[in-house]
Amino acid sequence: MVAVSPDQARLRYAWRVCSVTSLGLILIGMAGSTLNVALPTVVRHFHATPFQSGWILLAFLLTNTASLMFFGRVADLLGRREVYLAGFALFTLASLLAGFSPDVWFLVAMRVLQAVGAAMILANGTVIITEAFPPDRLSQGMGVYMGTLSVAQLAGPTLGGLIASTAGWQWIFWVNVPAGLAAVVWGAVTLRKMPRGPRRPVDALGNALVFAALSAVLLALSEAGSGGLTSPVVLAGAGVFALLVPLIVIVERRAAHPVLDLRLFGGRMLACANLASFCNAVARASLILVVALYFQAARGLGPFEAGLSVLPVPVGMGLASPIVGALGRRVSPYALSIGGALMSSAGLGALLLATDPGTPYWVIGLGLFVAGCGSGTFLTGNTTQVMGALPSGSLGVVNGFRLMVMNVGVVLSVGLSLSVLGSAVGPEVRAQVYAGTLSRLSPVALDQLMAGFQRTYAVLFAVALAGAALAALARSPRR
Repeated sequence: MVAVSPDQARLRYAWRVCSVTSLGLILIGMAGSTLNVALPTVVRHFHATPFQSGWILLAFLLTNTASLMFFGRVADLLGRREVYLAGFALFTLASLLAGFSPDVWFLVAMRVLQAVGAAMILANGTVIITEAFPPDRLSQGMGVYMGTLSVAQLAGPTLGGLIASTAGWQWIFWVNVPAGLAAVVWGAVTLRKMPRGPRRPVDALGNALVFAALSAVLLALSEAGSGGLTSPVVLAGAGVFALLVPLIVIVERRAAHPVLDLRLFGGRMLACANLASFCNAVARASLILVVALYFQAARGLGPFEAGLSVLPVPVGMGLASPIVGALGRRVSPYALSIGGALMSSAGLGALLLATDPGTPYWVIGLGLFVAGCGSGTFLTGNTTQVMGALPSGSLGVVNGFRLMVMNVGVVLSVGLSLSVLGSAVGPEVRAQVYAGTLSRLSPVALDQLMAGFQRTYAVLFAVALAGAALAALARSPRR
């Protein structure tokens, strides 16, 4: 029998941990990407209004974002392994119940429960994998970990379109149940108990203020597309957000254990790297949703064909992430972050120039593929750069903040994209966009919608360029 060295034993355990955390990322990524493509089917089933249609997506994103830091802190008190596995169980239960939704608002409530479970998973997954891998192998583990998100996004659109076309919208949620049960069992068998952090109080006031601020800005964005920028709801939401931001800063500076510990991000590298991550999330998160709506609303494709059409994005991410992870031992994460951000910008620029119902698919597919490669490259490089630069004692707090910043970008991306897209058409036509039936209406309405897609791509392209500039500023002073 060949003896196994401690280093080999640690590496074997690290890869088993990677399989558990990757399964969690697949579960969450699959849930999001299937619904993005199948949203028109759900909207048609419930006869949902444009406002309700947006909140089927936004309720999950808002709750998940606002609770990430909370569950990062709770894991320090109750145990990271225990909170992680409980998240799997809650996400699975909520997915089961979502398929039985009698109306759209019950579905939104189940999406909120899904988001809480997802926050318990996401707040701890990156920390678990970072502590399991030796520092010189972290980029490889992170590349595989991020690559599994690409696998989920690769299978999700096709699966979501196929399910919506054949089995019914309920199975968009029920398909998560067997995967969730498998994740609970495999995680319980694989993960070792981890030492608990110091028993620090949860910043309840900070969490509540952050949730209120995000709710206000999302409500404003949701209404801006239909009511215009001068709508009372938009003005009230923007005003509440403007008032809460300085209040959050004051409260968090005085809190003993703040949910947003701004002191951890005083250095230029961490500040710029997290802002670059925010911009990348804004530019990346709504892309599959917007493109899937384009193919269904503007080209008249069914959900399955639309799901196939957006595959170049996850294919690009799936190819880039593990390759970049392998290159991480030779190429600095800083360089990978910049290169990925520039590739994302190039892909979105191509889509901006190709916004037309008659554009050949290969042109659109190429832009989507380049954008996907850029996102996979950036996410691996940026995550490795941030997590590798920190002492182990601050990983949990910093990772929670990093994910929260990224998720704020995701929330704003969806809200902003839907608002910009919807602002191009009249209120009587907007519902047809979310239902995926606009291509059956007049050419005038279709021209208006194409102007909306062009504006949306222009906004995402500008944000992606800003992210590339911030990534360039995130050079570590030690390098």
